[in-house]
Amino acid sequence: MVRPLVALILAMALVACGDSSPGPLAGTWQTTGFMAMKTSFRDGETETMGIIEKVGYKVDGQSVIVTYKDGLMKGSAMRFILVNPTTARGLDMTYRKVGN
Repeated sequence: MVRPLVALILAMALVACGDSSPGPLAGTWQTTGFMAMKTSFRDGETETMGIIEKVGYKVDGQSVIVTYKDGLMKGSAMRFILVNPTTARGLDMTYRKVGN
């Protein structure tokens, strides 16, 4: 029960200092695995389970680093690795793109 909560908190911490554009991560993604949830990556923010957080994005090769700018996860960063245009990996979960 603790692991899904930690994963959710970390997912919300997806932000990196830098640009406001999520680049190839832009849009809505659905996780698969032990905890199904949708996450939307928009200019300067991310939304998971109705919680909107201000973030920054940095594109680093095939990865996008998301860094939180405020809230509980302020200063935390998370890396999402783009496997292909519709699949990403992060937080030990696989994300599939489901919307723009």
